Amino acid sequence: MAVLGVAMIASVTAPTASAANHWFGDISEKSVPRADCGPGSLPEVGLQGDVSAEDRNSGRSRLGYRCNLTKLGNARGAGGGIVSASFDHCSYTGSLFPGNNVLRQPGVQVVSVADPTRPRVVGSLTEPAMRGGTWETLKVNPARKLLAATAVPLLWGGGFFSVYDISDCEHPRLLNRGPGTTSPLPFTSHEGGFSPDGRTYWASGVFPGHLTAIDISNPAVPRVIWQGLHSFLGHGFGMSPDGNRMYLSNMAGITILDTSQVQRRAPYPQVPHVAAYLWPDGQLNQHSIPITYRGRAHIFTADEAGSGGVKLFDVGRANQPRYVAQIKLEINLPKNLDTNLRSATGGSIFSSNPHYCAVDRPRDPTALACAWESSGIRVFDVRNPNRIKEIAYYNPPARKNSTVADLPNSPHVLASFLGVPAVDFLSLGMSIVNGKARLDQMIGPRTGMVVGGDMSTDWCFSPPEFRGNQIWTTCADGGFYALALSPQVYTPPPDQESHIG
Repeated sequence: MAVLGVAMIASVTAPTASAANHWFGDISEKSVPRADCGPGSLPEVGLQGDVSAEDRNSGRSRLGYRCNLTKLGNARGAGGGIVSASFDHCSYTGSLFPGNNVLRQPGVQVVSVADPTRPRVVGSLTEPAMRGGTWETLKVNPARKLLAATAVPLLWGGGFFSVYDISDCEHPRLLNRGPGTTSPLPFTSHEGGFSPDGRTYWASGVFPGHLTAIDISNPAVPRVIWQGLHSFLGHGFGMSPDGNRMYLSNMAGITILDTSQVQRRAPYPQVPHVAAYLWPDGQLNQHSIPITYRGRAHIFTADEAGSGGVKLFDVGRANQPRYVAQIKLEINLPKNLDTNLRSATGGSIFSSNPHYCAVDRPRDPTALACAWESSGIRVFDVRNPNRIKEIAYYNPPARKNSTVADLPNSPHVLASFLGVPAVDFLSLGMSIVNGKARLDQMIGPRTGMVVGGDMSTDWCFSPPEFRGNQIWTTCADGGFYALALSPQVYTPPPDQESHIG
């Protein structure tokens, strides 16, 4: 059928006969070992990952916290949006609607990091998709040197889509001046990303779990080639290196889809279910990173909410998965969720959970870095998947009491009308019912701050990308950061290839 003049094959994804649901009931009671902080550190003093109510109220959180990871440079701008991307010596700051439109240079900000000690905004991208808010759709495909995003004004959007040639990273060149820019395409989105070969851009929506494949073999003329419904709720994803398998986040786990027919451009493609993995902690999975250990397929998968941390699965056989490890900080353990609420109250919707992560290479990764919301950027040694440990962290200085006038592109400001960390209520309730958390331990000096967050921590959402001994990332309030890892804890592998899935 034709929709808005674009040829489209639509199908509702159906499970295959061999597809199965796999339930992993374990809720980890153990955190990864703490980092051993070297000279120049300004470490946390309480629970690993916690910014206490006392530190928030006293102003201590305005100094930030650091351990083996220090700031080289910062370009605050008007805030860091939600998910940003980088390529070559440039970073692209995700836009948040409508605040990004009041800037002198509206849309997605182009940041030059030619000198990491002095990053600077050198331009902006102003097409409808960029000004409409990129949410979690702004991604780069290094193989084809492409940058793309869709317009997501608030949680859910669609229609507008922009693709850029970033061969000259400081001066992206719009490739699709027609479909997606001057006329909308028939898709919805909340999240998005490329197939590994860069020929397909996948747009995933939240409720009702809408998924779209956009053919960008010719980026000047993007066209929708498949759409379907896969589950109740969709989020981010990771894809196998050949593009034939998608690990798609759902409400309480991941759905594995066979995308091979779209990848090979079958005339009437279907996208069958392969399997689903479900678990009780981490009620909102964010994205997955396909990797290999000794040639065998694995995934790291991060839970945005519910204190599920990051899980590692052996997926060499998708329908016979093996649960390998779980990465949690002390603040994420069931017994500490009462302290989590005590600290996070007054800080708005999110508290201390991973959002986006990156490995330093997809084959036998040596390090994993995650944006851990109010706990900042956390870096882990993952060379041995059975002995994962934290090696560094950087929690940026809080921009306490900032306003929309100061940071119109910060989702933290947008959400600061609410004081309580609502996304962790379900996991906290489970912890109370199971006798792990105590009501009296939730009471503290910020308990009454139900309405009106004071931004006493930053929120780090964007993937921390490896650049040699540096990490480049953005946080909601602090904007872009170039950070340096101590050589005492990290040596870049010669084949380093930062990878977010």
